[in-house]
Amino acid sequence: MIISLQILALIIFLSLIISGVISVLEKEKLAIKRSFILAFTVPLPFLFLAFTSFTFQNEVSIIILSIVVIITVIAILPMGRNKKYRQELPINRIDERDTMFSRLELKPDTNRFNEYYKSKSQKKTIDDLWRKNPGLLNSKSNYYNPILFASSQASFETIDALKDKVDGTINPTKTNTDASQITSYIKSWMKKSGAKECGITELQDYHIYSVGGRGDRYGKEYKKQHKFAIAITVEMSKEMVAAAPNASIVMESGQQYLESGKIAIQLANFIRKFGYAARAHIDGNYEVVCPLVARDAGLGEIGRMGLLMTKNLGPRVRIAVVTTDLPLNMDKPIHDFSMIDFCVKCKKCAENCPSQAISFLDREDIDGVLRWQINQEACFSLWTTLGTDCGRCISVCPFSHPDNFLHNAIRAGIKNSSIFRVGALKLDDVFYGKKPEIAEMPEWIRNVKQL
Repeated sequence: MIISLQILALIIFLSLIISGVISVLEKEKLAIKRSFILAFTVPLPFLFLAFTSFTFQNEVSIIILSIVVIITVIAILPMGRNKKYRQELPINRIDERDTMFSRLELKPDTNRFNEYYKSKSQKKTIDDLWRKNPGLLNSKSNYYNPILFASSQASFETIDALKDKVDGTINPTKTNTDASQITSYIKSWMKKSGAKECGITELQDYHIYSVGGRGDRYGKEYKKQHKFAIAITVEMSKEMVAAAPNASIVMESGQQYLESGKIAIQLANFIRKFGYAARAHIDGNYEVVCPLVARDAGLGEIGRMGLLMTKNLGPRVRIAVVTTDLPLNMDKPIHDFSMIDFCVKCKKCAENCPSQAISFLDREDIDGVLRWQINQEACFSLWTTLGTDCGRCISVCPFSHPDNFLHNAIRAGIKNSSIFRVGALKLDDVFYGKKPEIAEMPEWIRNVKQL
């Protein structure tokens, strides 16, 4: 038993040292501090029991080891997995005109402005409030930085310049393809091109906006024109996101919207050369609701904050979609109850949301579907004050931790056990804080204000 206690102490020590080293690489200051403090304190009771002679030493050692083994076994036993869980399917389609970005484009004293608020008068009061704020990427906003904001604007304006490239001429000569082979090729090519994940689903009516709401698509009614939808995700830099709501978050959003858009446009162009219709759906030019498409394509679940929660990066991704008639093999939704249950228990995004736009409640029946819904007006109003797209919810989400061995092992435990989920949340609070501090922006951009 003495040797067993020594081995246990060594395992705990090494595990915490490894955690500390990984935290150093991740630049997580609080996790670094607490990992090394715990590495040199937690093993001490076990070493004391191992090297101090006292009455009933062996019996006490057996009890301690038994407790540790029992706790470990309970934590890793598969429970609370709910294999019968299935994602709820939306009943109604979303009108893009009701989204905040569409309402942002409405200009006072225009026919479009007057017509919209005539039918949606309840939205005008709150919209008039945020219109008084400086606005996104505005020089009078809280986080204004001329260089960083200009970098963000450059990304978004480049995306806008690509809006005419989302569709194009279809090769009149159709090439016969093998669905399995071309599906495998596309997925490999997408990852080689910079995508983190790629999934395919059958395009559903609820994936498609009922009516367009932006630019020359405003008021256009949509019907399903393609059979399949290819969803791709690209990773947002953890270091850039960790500093949210500083300007690094909107820089990274713009950059990754651009990257995902370029990949989607390239893929759609490739498919049209085979003689099949294909349209890319990129930032500012969507006809589909990307998170729903990505969810049904097996890339994740929709979490408390209303964003796609991917398996290895959580919400720290940006999404683009290509719809097409090219015959493809479809992926299945993951139907991962553990991610939903984790969001039910966690609430970290809600606790850290500066605008209090994220609900603390369990999922509610909204339009016939059990789900969470954020207060988009409160969220967007904050954006127009900060000048950035905030991103605080993404930065604090435990699923946003890097895709590495340590965090993936924890994610595996979360998927396996409801008890492990509770423990993982407590440990996340210990190592990263219940309300994590806003990280510094990367050094290469941190000093631009001095220029």
